[in-house]
Amino acid sequence: MIKDELIQRSPVRVFEQSIHGGLGAGELGLIASQSGIGKTSVLVQIALDKLLQAKKVIHVSFTQHTDYVLAWYENIFAEFIKKENLENIGDMKNELIKNRVLMNFNQEGITTDQILRSLQALIREGGFKAESLIIDGFDFTRGSKEHFAAVKAFARDLGLSVWYSCNVKGAAAPEGPQPIPGLLKDYLDLLDVVIVLDPTPDYIALSVSKDRDTYNPSALALRLDPRTLLILEG
Repeated sequence: MIKDELIQRSPVRVFEQSIHGGLGAGELGLIASQSGIGKTSVLVQIALDKLLQAKKVIHVSFTQHTDYVLAWYENIFAEFIKKENLENIGDMKNELIKNRVLMNFNQEGITTDQILRSLQALIREGGFKAESLIIDGFDFTRGSKEHFAAVKAFARDLGLSVWYSCNVKGAAAPEGPQPIPGLLKDYLDLLDVVIVLDPTPDYIALSVSKDRDTYNPSALALRLDPRTLLILEG
């Protein structure tokens, strides 16, 4: 019962409603901001929400060793438990761990095909039927349209939703009728949802810059606590 209540009360419900129910199978979403604003925290919270629903998640990092990624999950989960005043959550935590796989790649030393073959081996041959794929720290300046097209086709084939993080250096450049980070312009037709994190003096705001075929950024009824980096309503 506690877990069901946590799922229903989660700010991720509001987040998903703001983008028409969240990402579906074969869709690519992206969290963009400058360095150190909270992209990894948002991705981890999206992943934890899936894990609470007993859905399997694969988290791929291109910039951090799996020990550091694990620390993100531990810290965010600890802040979440503290916020909800929960106790005796050992069984819940064990279930989350069972449904999560962490992977680390060096973008300079591996091809997209090699990454996808490793993921396919885990999902199909290894029997880890993931529903969500988190890709953190991918360097978009070294990406290609072929990479995202291949990942999108792979996600569609295996029934995965995929969230990327994107480190934006400097201000966003106009793309279409609304501001979109300039380095995404070559990939926009392959990205279904783009969320931008924007720091203010008191909190970090979340805005939708792209929702499928609509370029109509709007402030979400959500923010990040700059101390805990938890997603909060209001």
